[in-house]
Amino acid sequence: MAGKHIELFLVDGTPGGLTTAEILNWTGQVISAPRAEMSALATRAELAGTCVYLLLGPAEEGGTRCYIGETDDFWARLRHHDANKEFWRRVVVVTSKDANLTKAHGRYLESRLIMLATQAGRVVLENGTAPPAQSLPEAHASDMDYFIDQLQIILPVLGIDAIRGRETVSLPAAHQEELVSPVFHLRNRKLGVDATAQQIDGEFTMLAGSTVVGDWHGVGKAESTVKAYDSYRAQHMKLVAEGSIVIENGVGRLAKDVVFGSPSTAGAIAQGRSCNGRISWVGDDGTTFGAWESRGVG
Repeated sequence: MAGKHIELFLVDGTPGGLTTAEILNWTGQVISAPRAEMSALATRAELAGTCVYLLLGPAEEGGTRCYIGETDDFWARLRHHDANKEFWRRVVVVTSKDANLTKAHGRYLESRLIMLATQAGRVVLENGTAPPAQSLPEAHASDMDYFIDQLQIILPVLGIDAIRGRETVSLPAAHQEELVSPVFHLRNRKLGVDATAQQIDGEFTMLAGSTVVGDWHGVGKAESTVKAYDSYRAQHMKLVAEGSIVIENGVGRLAKDVVFGSPSTAGAIAQGRSCNGRISWVGDDGTTFGAWESRGVG
């Protein structure tokens, strides 16, 4: 994969403050700001035209809530959301440096972003409805699809995974292992666990179809262990509640790929007890995940 030159500018010089992000030779621009800096956004001349935006905040059940919209009067729209939506803590605005985005472009982008966020399943969407895709001339639709491709690169750089897909782009075989690992297995016949996972784009992903415990039953003794087990149990319950884990005859089955923060967390959720993921996940050739991850080191 070719490298990407991304420029980030901290407008007020502070991490987490008003930030602009651009990709060299791309006409798009992304502006991110905390809710407390709404007034600073109001002075941005580039937000005078059509744009799409994401409102982001914590979800009560864990994770991130997100609302996706489009407008040609951003300031009026933001004031409306400030008065009517409590959850959001950050707004991310996507616009074009050449001011060539039209209302039709904005609606097309909004529809596609909502669809991608739904497919990715990484955020709790606050949109009540999904608008139908705006019809565009073929050339314009192609331009907007390229625009979205760039957003799928630049938004994760800003820590926003709302539309980040689970699959990587096609790569030459020589570079495939850089982003996609072999498939690793974690099995426990007694518990009915037969899980598979891969590291994809740096994220440890348990794959759809994996069987895991239907009920997280681990019990800790030390205070730190109790807290860790409570966290695992809450994650397991959340995955069941949202339909990512479907319980059948007392056994859980992943209905879709699920990303975890580490192989140990994935293993703990799968088995219902603590797990050293670096040695518990094993490839077809007997290589542990830890050995694969450390290949070429030392």
